[in-house]
Amino acid sequence: MNIFVVNSGSSSIKYQVFKMPATEPVCSGLVDRIGLEGSTISYKTNVNGTGQSVSNTLDIPDHEAGLELVSQLLTHRDTGVISNPDEIQVVGHRVVHGGEYFKTTTRITPDLKQQLKSTFHLAPLHNPPAYSGIEVAEKIFKKAAQVAVFDTAFFQSLPPKAYRYAIPNNFYNEHNIRVYGFHGTSHRYVSALAAEYLQKPSGKLITLHLGNGCSMSAVKNGQAVDTTMGFGPLEGLIMGTRSGAIDPTVIFYLVDQLGYDIHQVSNLLNKRSGMLGLTGYSDMRDVTRAMQEGNAEAALAYDLYAYRIKKYIGSYAAVLNGLDAVIFTAGVGENDALIRKLVCADLDYLGIQLDEEKNGSREKGIREINTAASGVKILVVPTNEELEIAKQCYELQK
Repeated sequence: MNIFVVNSGSSSIKYQVFKMPATEPVCSGLVDRIGLEGSTISYKTNVNGTGQSVSNTLDIPDHEAGLELVSQLLTHRDTGVISNPDEIQVVGHRVVHGGEYFKTTTRITPDLKQQLKSTFHLAPLHNPPAYSGIEVAEKIFKKAAQVAVFDTAFFQSLPPKAYRYAIPNNFYNEHNIRVYGFHGTSHRYVSALAAEYLQKPSGKLITLHLGNGCSMSAVKNGQAVDTTMGFGPLEGLIMGTRSGAIDPTVIFYLVDQLGYDIHQVSNLLNKRSGMLGLTGYSDMRDVTRAMQEGNAEAALAYDLYAYRIKKYIGSYAAVLNGLDAVIFTAGVGENDALIRKLVCADLDYLGIQLDEEKNGSREKGIREINTAASGVKILVVPTNEELEIAKQCYELQK
């Protein structure tokens, strides 16, 4: 089954093509800076161990033009992996926010599109571009089933005690204000792989998705029971540019005493805080470099980042009433050995013991980085959200 996975951002389209049930993509790429000066498209194939790469800078005014270019590359006589767009049987769309309407991977219908519009206010930066990607894909891949995979769906298993806020009931009943959680596709993917690796489908797991955006999830019996992100993606861990959890009184102070308006507060907490606010850098590689050069602010930022994670590990171990494994994933989680070391330090009470030599290894695939005596497995599990989307589409269409 030829499945085209689309992840539409406000000015970008990430994509991969899978020939399921094979799990290696036959092509992947990125259309970037859509509608901006210096738009680019990259395209890479991988067929039977050999591949080709294409990269161009050209005018790409909108998402439709971007997907048309991808379609041309997919069917090109030299670079193509299909003969014509009708060979794509399913287009799987990553949709960040499903609200309370969408709890599972769902085939896109006219009614679903109307419901999807009603979620725009919940994710104004992400859901409108995803909707645009759906409409464009319907025009280009006319015979394909269009399928939506929601980042929030994995967290629909949270119990009310985990997803409700202690504010008047009407804000939930009338306005759907609750914990939704994000990065669910990644948390679902790595927790399932870890459970299979551990041969414990009923395991108690803590998953750490650490990238530019960061979130954690407590997973029991394959289902999420808690997560760090909330109504939006600002809550919880310290991130590249987001503050994470902060006392709401700070917001009142910024507005009442320092003269900020609400848009300035949003910009501050979402785009100018986190590691960027603490160090001047949003990329952890730059923060690491600054720390190695003796920058005290960068060293403190690392401690803050790891300390916040440790607090949630303790909290989630209590929620789960035990712990089988801690799982690191995404760009920082998979590649930053220092963060893993700081997070796992002084957690002996929970049975967490890191093996520093294993932690420093750069092996690919799932790997254990705990000592033999550790009562809890510490795993590095590479995430693959596009593959998870393809798998869910394949299961839906089989």
